Amino acid sequence: MALKRRNKVNVTFSMASMTDIVFLLLLFFMITSTMVAPNALKLLLPQSNNQTVAKAITTVSITADLKYYINEDGDLKRVSFSEIEPHLQQMIKENEETYIALHADKSVPIEQVVSIMNIAKRNNIKMILATAAEE
Repeated sequence: MALKRRNKVNVTFSMASMTDIVFLLLLFFMITSTMVAPNALKLLLPQSNNQTVAKAITTVSITADLKYYINEDGDLKRVSFSEIEPHLQQMIKENEETYIALHADKSVPIEQVVSIMNIAKRNNIKMILATAAEE
């Protein structure tokens, strides 16, 4: 008498549940990425071939309409010109590394850029002028 085994192992693998999970993750990331509002200013930086790799502790930004912004813990804070020096002095006390990046729109008059650089010079801060890479 020939007996047959009825417990055969099925070796197929269903990818349906895996594709459902990937699709749901894709939907989740697409929806959450639209909710994130980046803290950034639209500046047209001057172009340069030389790029500095030093890490700045904060940034000072000057927009085309001569508004000043300081990056405080990831948030852009609008300040007047007279408030820039006390803010920078406060940041120097908290950090030993004294590199600060200056982001100035290319339409900003050079006097405004030099005035920020003079503040850095008075406080022994190393200033990095941010530029865009030349094409």
